[in-house]
Amino acid sequence: MENGEILCESARNGDLEKLNFVIESGADVTYFDEQGFTPLMHAAKHGHAGAVKRLLEAGAPWNALSPSNLSAGDFAMESGHQDAFDILLNAGIQAELILGTIARRNNSNGDSNGDYLEDRITFSEDKLMDSNNKAIMMAWEKPLMEAHAKAVCSGGGHILNIGFGMGLVDSAIQQYGPVSHTIVEAHPEVYDRMLHSGWGEKENVKIIFGPWQDVLSQLESYDGIFFDTYGEYYEDMKEFHQHLPTLLKPGGIYSFFNGLCGGNAFFHVVYCQLVSLELQSLGYSTHLIPLPVKDCLGEEIWEGVKHKYWQLDTYYLPVCQSIEDSE
Repeated sequence: MENGEILCESARNGDLEKLNFVIESGADVTYFDEQGFTPLMHAAKHGHAGAVKRLLEAGAPWNALSPSNLSAGDFAMESGHQDAFDILLNAGIQAELILGTIARRNNSNGDSNGDYLEDRITFSEDKLMDSNNKAIMMAWEKPLMEAHAKAVCSGGGHILNIGFGMGLVDSAIQQYGPVSHTIVEAHPEVYDRMLHSGWGEKENVKIIFGPWQDVLSQLESYDGIFFDTYGEYYEDMKEFHQHLPTLLKPGGIYSFFNGLCGGNAFFHVVYCQLVSLELQSLGYSTHLIPLPVKDCLGEEIWEGVKHKYWQLDTYYLPVCQSIEDSE
């Protein structure tokens, strides 16, 4: 039996003595067996927290994927092995804080903001698409957008939304009759469609055209803020968060479309925790409200769409406010 197979067997059995011996003999901890599983996946699946810890220390990749697109963290999560899960979650958070490997991988699958803003887009009743048949926004998101609107409008007053898209969240915001409703939209075709559909004529609506980075000087302070842009990435949202202390009034509520790593349950948990930690460092608490979405996502929803940007059964809606206000 070669060293890689011995590693997998030791990890499956939680045999730390044998695992240590094979690792110290130079075995490859990145090895994939015939099933497409790594030793770390085997250890996680069987709940051997000590083996998980030792393999990570030896350099086993926490984010390697099986042929069915599952990581070691997914196996620990599915099997209910909390200790192994916690070790892997911490490893993922620490690695992403330093390296941001998943964020970069997702970036390579998308279009940059500059490309998107120059792209032709198509509107239909149930989706907004770019020229590569990637969905910018889809009608299945409507219940989520209504829940986001309810959260950011909970205190009434002045509301800001970054990214109009199909207008789902803005239509929901209007139902709450805010004192003012500011919408920032960067894509020229979406902006033109907004004007043609009468959004510029609503008494309490102010439309600001341009990327949010370019129009910050035109923004004021708000009681509720929602952020949902396309063609931007986690780093862009982090940059926006740096402006929250200026943009969000005391007692205000902030929320964002939580689509980070929407194709893998464990990676999504890692990024939910990362964003929560980042916002905590700025003085904000984050409460994640679970919303079931499985029934909204039949295969027919994705017909003609190049990339399924959401494949999970539960959506975690973030509600963020100042830590002082939440105490």
